[in-house]
Amino acid sequence: MLGYIVQRLLIMVPTLIVISIVVFTIIKLPPGDYFSTYVAELQSEGEAVDLQKIEFLKKEYGFDKPVWEQYLYWAGGLLRGDLGYSFEYNLPVRDIVGDKLFLTFIVSFATVLFTYVVAFPIGIYSATHQYSWSDHALTLLGFIGLATPNFLLALVLLYLANIYLGVSIGGLMDPRYLDAPWSLAKAQSVFAHLWIPVIVIGLSGTAGMIRRLRANLLDELQKQYVTTARAKGLPPFRALVKYPLRMALNPFISDIGSLLPHIISGAAVVSVVMNLPTTGPMLLEALRSQDMYLAGSFLMFLAFLTVIGMLISDLALAALDPRIRLSGGVSR
Repeated sequence: MLGYIVQRLLIMVPTLIVISIVVFTIIKLPPGDYFSTYVAELQSEGEAVDLQKIEFLKKEYGFDKPVWEQYLYWAGGLLRGDLGYSFEYNLPVRDIVGDKLFLTFIVSFATVLFTYVVAFPIGIYSATHQYSWSDHALTLLGFIGLATPNFLLALVLLYLANIYLGVSIGGLMDPRYLDAPWSLAKAQSVFAHLWIPVIVIGLSGTAGMIRRLRANLLDELQKQYVTTARAKGLPPFRALVKYPLRMALNPFISDIGSLLPHIISGAAVVSVVMNLPTTGPMLLEALRSQDMYLAGSFLMFLAFLTVIGMLISDLALAALDPRIRLSGGVSR
């Protein structure tokens, strides 16, 4: 086990290097940089541009150097823990993502919790009551959830709340708490506004998990070891939990690799529609304005979480399923 973990950690190093090159290349692909975009916006609005200041900033942050030197400057800063400077916000990157990262974690963690708490009992019930009227009703609801885009549901809820209730459900807190320091009242306001984004973001994921768990569990329930367990007189609940349910969870454990970055990045489109102060809209705006340090550092953080999540999911799969081995070769 220890040797496998060390091997995977060593593989992560070249993996992250390759990802950093790809991320930097994609960000640099559009013509120009943040400063050229900023100058063009000011000129289109008829405002004066201090070109000497722009040139000074380009030299200060190495934008006048060759691309490979810019990459080394950026990558070297990441290794030192320096995420760089955001020109869009005129602040260091680490100062920008603080509150947004915390609020994103709250929303995403609550969404994941909601998805698992709702999907698991429904999926198990549908599989163990196959083709019953309740199974058909839950299947219909699952298909509706899969077919409804999250952003469309967000728009519908915003409209209904405004027309019939006369309230706005956008945002994660009351406007008076936006710039206020954290307090008990602000935390209560966040939790009071949290349930609607959680339902909107988690609906399709919940529906998809119900369908996958039902299909996986039905496949396991048809296997011979379940028939043998029942023939030996094992209680139905224990026969369900001990083997088939455990085997049916493999795809969900393997999803941990994508779950960690999702918790941090959040649902960008829904966040824009519902005006949520999370990292999704911030990343979209950074990519649009070519704010290289903000976008690149954030994408590399997501990549790091992905490779860590893949390692955790592999170790959890090996612990959950005795048929899975971490080392290659045939066991005798």
